Amino acid sequence: MSINITITLNGKKKTLAVAPTQSLLSALRNNAKAKEVKDGCSDGDCGACTVLMDGKAVNSCLVLAPAADGSEIVTVKGLGTAEAPSAVQESFVNSGAIQCGYCTAGMVISATAFLNENPDPTRTEIREGLSGNLCRCTGYQKIIDAVANAAKKNHSQGE
Repeated sequence: MSINITITLNGKKKTLAVAPTQSLLSALRNNAKAKEVKDGCSDGDCGACTVLMDGKAVNSCLVLAPAADGSEIVTVKGLGTAEAPSAVQESFVNSGAIQCGYCTAGMVISATAFLNENPDPTRTEIREGLSGNLCRCTGYQKIIDAVANAAKKNHSQGE
């Protein structure tokens, strides 16, 4: 049995046929073909599947797809492009905060949501703000640098 839900994914309306117990993560990856949303643990522990749902960062593995009906979903692809990246995306690249890349999409989404709530954070606040995202490749220093640099860039641009 499936039900239809309608979401706005990165600015485009999509109607998806989903199972009542299907996760948003599964619906995004399998039904909407949003492969940039990664499945790291399926338990809400790693943050690799983080997306913005109506402006708030959520672990898409913990949200049932039917609960997202009518929601605006933004993945890392919805933040910017290669030609015009968001400040966070650009800072991750410029700071060398990307290694294998598996956690990067969720980390960038979480950092974006965090900076929307706290545009002028301390390094300690950045660490706390990203505590729901795990990276197995780094010591987090470059990631924290990237978020701090994005905050400075946003601040200097008046965002």
